[in-house]
Amino acid sequence: MIIGRTKSVCPVCLKVLQAEKVTGTDGYIYMEKTCPEHGSFSSLIWEDRLPGYMRWSISSSVSEPPVDGKKPEKGCPYDCGLCTDHLRKGCCVLLELTNRCNLRCPVCFASAGEAAPHDLSMEEIEKQYDYLMAHGGPFNIQLSGGEPTMRDDLPAIIRLGREKGFSFFQLNTNGIRLAEETEYAETLKNAGLNTVFLQFDGLDDNVYITLRGKPLLDIKRKAIENCASAGLGIVLVPVIARDVNEDKAGKILQFALDNMPAVRGVHFQPVSYFGRCGLDRPDKPVTIPAMLRLIEEQTGGLMKASDFSGGGAENPYCSFHASYMRHSNGSLKLLQKKSGSCCCCTTSDDSREFVANQWDGEGERFLLPDGEMSETSSLDDFLEQARQNTFAVSGMIFQDAFNLDLDRLKRCYICEVGSEHGMVPFCAYNLTDIQGRSLYRNG
Repeated sequence: MIIGRTKSVCPVCLKVLQAEKVTGTDGYIYMEKTCPEHGSFSSLIWEDRLPGYMRWSISSSVSEPPVDGKKPEKGCPYDCGLCTDHLRKGCCVLLELTNRCNLRCPVCFASAGEAAPHDLSMEEIEKQYDYLMAHGGPFNIQLSGGEPTMRDDLPAIIRLGREKGFSFFQLNTNGIRLAEETEYAETLKNAGLNTVFLQFDGLDDNVYITLRGKPLLDIKRKAIENCASAGLGIVLVPVIARDVNEDKAGKILQFALDNMPAVRGVHFQPVSYFGRCGLDRPDKPVTIPAMLRLIEEQTGGLMKASDFSGGGAENPYCSFHASYMRHSNGSLKLLQKKSGSCCCCTTSDDSREFVANQWDGEGERFLLPDGEMSETSSLDDFLEQARQNTFAVSGMIFQDAFNLDLDRLKRCYICEVGSEHGMVPFCAYNLTDIQGRSLYRNG
C-alpha cells in the first residue's frame, strides 16, 4: 500500500527520482524508486507497522527560511548553500578544520586521511565565522574534521569564535589527545570549549577494532576522566551497526549514567553508509523503531520506547529524543515535553538553546532528593541543580543515497560550512553514490 510520496536520488547516478513510501509484506515501511537507467531500489525506512509510523509524524509547522538564502537553479539536493527552498535556518554547524586524523576508521563518513593533508587557515576560519554570523548566527559550532585535535592552534580557533560572538563550542573527537595529554582538556576549557562529543562505540575493544581499526576502550575512559576533571560536558556518541554493536546500547547507557554528572547524555548514530564505509549496507539498516526497541530491551525498561519522540524542529523521522531527571537513588523520571509539541524544541533556536544548556559541562552538580525540590536560596540555584541532573538520550538517523528523502532534507538544520558552497545540510554534503562520488565534499 502506498502511504506517501516524496523525491529521492538514484544510488548509482544521484539523479533525482520520484519515490513512494509503501508498506511491505512484513508490515514495515519502505521507500521504493526506479531510475530509468539503473533500475529499481527498495530500502527499509521504518521497522514497525503503519500506526507507529503515522504517530511519529507530528512536528512543528513553524516556518524558518534561511537568512539570505540563494535562489535555486537545479533544485534540491543540488543547490544548497542554503537555498530559498530550504525550510529551516541552521542550528548546529560543522566546521571541518582539517582532513588529518590519527585513526583510519573503516566507517568514516568524511574519508579522513585519504587526500593530501590540508588544514583551514586562520584567515579562512575567520571568514567562515563571519559568514555564519551574517547568515543567521550565532549557531552552535561543532569543531570537526578529520580529527580537530591534530591542530595545535585549536584553542586559538575557539577563542576567535568566542570573539566573533559564538557562545557554544562542541568538539567532535576520538579522544586520543584528550586521553594522552592530561592538561589538554583544561586548556580547551579555558579557551571556551563547552562540550566534548566523544566517539564511544561500546565497552568492548572488539567493537573498536571493527569500527575504528584498533582497541581504544582505555583511551576513551581516560579521555572521559580528563574532561570531567576539566569541567567539560561529555556526550557519548556511539555509531551503531548491525551485527557489530547493536547489543551494546544498554551497557553504553548504563556506563553514561554511572559517569554522570560529567557525562551529560548519549547520542546514538546508526552507521551512515556513505564516505569510507567498509561495512556492507544491510537489507535492514538500523531505523528509529529498531533503535528504541534495543534501548528498552537492554535497559530492562528503565528507558521505554514510548518515552521518545521525533524532533520538533527538524523532520521527525530524522531523530529521536528523551530527557530524564535523575534522583538520588538512581531512578529516572521522564521530563515532559512542551505542551502541544512532540518534542522539547519547535524551532531551530529552541534546539540550539536546548543543546547548549543540556550538554554544557559548566556548573556545580547536585542530586535531587526523591519526590522533593532541593532547598536552595533562589530559583536560579534550583534550576541550575535541576539542569545538572538531567540526562538526555537522543539519536540521529542520517540518510544515504538509498533512503534519501528530500522532504526530510529540506527541514535539516545540521549543516556543514565551507567557502565554496556556504551552508550545506549534513546529509547532502556527505552524500555519495555507490562508487563513493560526492555532490559537495569533493567539489
